[in-house]
Amino acid sequence: IAVCGLDCGSCDIRMAPHDLGAAQRLVAWFKKEGWLKENEGINEIIARHMYCKGCRGDRSVHWSPDCWILKCCVDDKHHNFCYECSMFPCERLSEWAKQNDSYGKALHRLKEMKEKHKQS
Repeated sequence: IAVCGLDCGSCDIRMAPHDLGAAQRLVAWFKKEGWLKENEGINEIIARHMYCKGCRGDRSVHWSPDCWILKCCVDDKHHNFCYECSMFPCERLSEWAKQNDSYGKALHRLKEMKEKHKQS
């Protein structure tokens, strides 16, 4: 689970170097977005570090190495997850979660993690 609550375990961007199906979906998406040329594929994705090893991995191989959530949570506040912050959920994280269903689920996951942490 990422610091923001996203489930990295099921993410094509993270799984592509090791999972053929994920690689095919990622290549198709990147071509559709214009990030890959028609004759390019997973080898170019790997060579250009266009995949992710997760928030706790090498940030030179991270989907968004300049992620504001990662910088705030880990770099500035030295937390493992956003829910550990005294300001959780902050307004900025709450607004981020409204952008799409995946982000909304991530915030919900963090809230559940916080509750479980309080109970233990």
